[in-house]
Amino acid sequence: MTGREGKQVMDGGARRWWLLVTVSVGLLLITLDMSVLYTALPTLTEDLGADASQKLWIINAYPLVMAGLLLGAGTLGDRVGHKRMFLVGLALFGAASTVAAFASTPAVLIGGRALLAVGAAAMMPATLSLIRVTFEDERERNVAIGVWGSMSVVGSALGPVLGGLLLEYFWWGSVFLINVPVVLLSLIAGAVLAPGDTHHSDRPWDFVASLLVMTGLVGLVYAVKEITKPGPEPLHVVLALLVSAAGFTFFVRRQRRQAHPLLDFALLRHPHILSGIVAAALAMFGTAGLQLILTQRLQLVVGLSPLHAGLLVAAFAVGCLPSGVVAGSLAWRTGPRPLIVGGLLTAAAGVLLALLLTPGTVPFLQIHPDHPVWIVPGLIVAGVGTGLAMTAASAAIMGNAPAHRAGMAASVEEVSYELGSLFGVAVLGSALTSLYTVTVQLPAGTPSVAEDSLDQALKTSERLPADQADTLLDAARTAFDNGYVVTLLIITAVLTIGGAVTARLLSRAAAPTKQTEPVA
Repeated sequence: MTGREGKQVMDGGARRWWLLVTVSVGLLLITLDMSVLYTALPTLTEDLGADASQKLWIINAYPLVMAGLLLGAGTLGDRVGHKRMFLVGLALFGAASTVAAFASTPAVLIGGRALLAVGAAAMMPATLSLIRVTFEDERERNVAIGVWGSMSVVGSALGPVLGGLLLEYFWWGSVFLINVPVVLLSLIAGAVLAPGDTHHSDRPWDFVASLLVMTGLVGLVYAVKEITKPGPEPLHVVLALLVSAAGFTFFVRRQRRQAHPLLDFALLRHPHILSGIVAAALAMFGTAGLQLILTQRLQLVVGLSPLHAGLLVAAFAVGCLPSGVVAGSLAWRTGPRPLIVGGLLTAAAGVLLALLLTPGTVPFLQIHPDHPVWIVPGLIVAGVGTGLAMTAASAAIMGNAPAHRAGMAASVEEVSYELGSLFGVAVLGSALTSLYTVTVQLPAGTPSVAEDSLDQALKTSERLPADQADTLLDAARTAFDNGYVVTLLIITAVLTIGGAVTARLLSRAAAPTKQTEPVA
């Protein structure tokens, strides 16, 4: 090899790793915005006057719109090029961040979050697709996917920390505005480092199918919210489920007639790919639900500042980051089964440990209530398990999908992430609110608005005499903790069942990922 050839190889190697840094930063932005509002939610709720329903839609508008568009965005990337989709998505994300930062009403903020989701949906499949087409060596690709997967979970875990830190010094809109300089730097780096697009302009793009998916998701999420709230309206539930069923049914029928569908159902018949989808969805269900509920408890029950609450929750990332990188380096040797199954079961054990070590919620563990730091070991264990499962899931999906389906496979994986996060927030957030409302025992003479949420109880207590306020706060915090215990038990059960399901799916696979023939 000549000196010039050696320099080209070295430059090419450095270039792809710098590209990995660039797309990982893009993914970090996407996942940060998923959880950055968890610590900011009490503050912006008060400033904007958002009610309980608007609070959930402020959180859910982002994953809901993103999940509805991801399949179409991945296939569109195969058509117009993944580099172009990444850069366009970044630009939209930066513009939407500015809109959300200066929102003056809950409706404007919900709209800004929806626009953020459009940008995120455009660039998210491109991040993984660029890794798939840039890293040709399987071992290097799995390590790169391990870094990518870790950034996904770490971003979600660090969101509450960043939100808390910014709220110490700035107004709540800063949690969005901080995205803008990062977007500008990533645009420059992406334009320079990403390889030229190899696209298939002859492939049609089915926007109608994306709308059908979103219709199905909106109907399903609305039904879940209605079912889990106190006094649900049966007619609303039935109508929402009918809309959801119609959206998904027409989507499936439309895909089966298309020569170039948004989703090739053959991918879902591959056991490694299917197990990866299940693992990714359930891991994000647990991650999103745990972070949302825990950050609310640490602020509203324990009384910590947003920053301190975020720092405690960041223990999850301490376990996740190293385990994700390790899983990426091991996946090509072990195959996905021990990492996916072991990771989900370890995450379940961590959530249960965090519950048992939560001060004041388990009668036979008398931990002093002034020391919420006791939950940290459980969060670290949960993070380790989640990092293992999600990285192995990514390697299983992308390693078994052919190159010409890279965008589609990336979209399928990321839809599973978003659906997991979406339903983690929707199901567990609604269940927590319902359990609070059903179990709270308000003192005589307390305004009924205090039944709606702990936030409302805290506001109501400010207008009451000291003795009555203390009684109300004790009752409200006890009711919140009732919901906290049940929701963490639900997360533990879901992750445990996920471990059993993926173990069964992968037992049907003939060989580890590296030996399995890709889907045609």
